[in-house]
Amino acid sequence: MTLEAILAYLHLLAILTMVVFIASEAALCRVEWLNAKVVERLARVDMVYGIAAMAVLATGIVRTVWGVKGTAWYWTNPLLHVKFTLFVIVGVISIFPTLTYLRWRKQLRATGALPAEAEVKKTRKLVMVQAHLIAVIPLFAVFLARGFGK
Repeated sequence: MTLEAILAYLHLLAILTMVVFIASEAALCRVEWLNAKVVERLARVDMVYGIAAMAVLATGIVRTVWGVKGTAWYWTNPLLHVKFTLFVIVGVISIFPTLTYLRWRKQLRATGALPAEAEVKKTRKLVMVQAHLIAVIPLFAVFLARGFGK
């Protein structure tokens, strides 16, 4: 039981870290707030977000393997597959903002130029889509934890 509690804690900690950093991206990626320091910060915040997302994935997999319910219980439940699919969709969407932040930082360091307003707005929309999809995943998690889908 102690192992299960520790695994649940680590998974929750990774999820909360991921949520905090996607929220930070959403807050920072605004036309009216963008300056050189924010461009640099967005790249760092996004890196932490990516690390947190990998920690969510790793701790989730570890929970299915070493957790009390085991892989047979988790991996045969369609709700886990819905959660995982949403997580993958969020990950695929996140590629664009990540590459964009790195390009902005490179451009800023080379020329001192900030990104165009339209590009900032487009990137922020993708960050917001990620944030909203992440908010739906726990809905499936609570039903999964209570045995729905079996």
